[in-house]
Amino acid sequence: MVAQAEIGIIGGSGFYTFLESPERVAVDTPFGAPSADLAIGEVAGRRVAFLPRHGDDHQHPPHRVNYRANLWALRSVGVRQVLGPCAVGSLRLEHGPGTLVLPDQVVDRTWGRAHTLYDLDGTHDSEGPVVHVSLADPYCPRGRQTVLDSAGADTGIPVDGGTLVVINGPRFSTRAESEWHAALGGTVVGMTGMPEAAIARELALCYTTIAVITDHDAGVDQASAVSHAEVLKIFGANIDRLKILLRQVIERLPQDEGDADATCQCRRALDGLTLPFELP
Repeated sequence: MVAQAEIGIIGGSGFYTFLESPERVAVDTPFGAPSADLAIGEVAGRRVAFLPRHGDDHQHPPHRVNYRANLWALRSVGVRQVLGPCAVGSLRLEHGPGTLVLPDQVVDRTWGRAHTLYDLDGTHDSEGPVVHVSLADPYCPRGRQTVLDSAGADTGIPVDGGTLVVINGPRFSTRAESEWHAALGGTVVGMTGMPEAAIARELALCYTTIAVITDHDAGVDQASAVSHAEVLKIFGANIDRLKILLRQVIERLPQDEGDADATCQCRRALDGLTLPFELP
């Protein structure tokens, strides 16, 4: 029997050491292979599946990540709650490097990615109705509240709320684009938040992202341009603090008693909808 987990983490490869006695599990999906094998182990007494978003060797750029396969793979081993930490640039001068942000909204400016499971593009043999899933509130309210309840002096208190603008990458924004994103109401900007959040909702998964600010975006302070090396440096400097927070969140996340008993709106996202195929 394939190892099971209740909570999933999608993040950087540095999280392999986060799990206790992890087991590598290869999962096949209708959408191809996920970014890497799942690593399933225990954290704070809970069964957790970890998946490196960009692959074991960070080989998948953000516009080439197989978001559909990643989330399908997590659900197939029993995961129903997903934490998706990510590195972002700040669109607000008051939020500098090292700040944690807990977004409550997202703006999708990506293109060319597979944005839905339900496009009947040949990955499934069945035919069926178009599936419209609500994404008015893209992040799990239970997950967000658990993060806020878990944060403290040892982790820093995240900025509660804000809009994550997701660009296609892999290049960073021009100064004009950065200023535009800020003028639109964006708080932070990243490259991986969509369609990850939307596909999680299409799978009725609870999904929460914790954004780690690594820099001010190009149009914010006008001092210098964003560099990949600096992003990695700042994110790496905050990885231990992020692990502490995630461990505390995992310990406090509510126990699920099965889909039939779920009350969270995320888990009810598919209620009343006719799906063209069965989910794992």
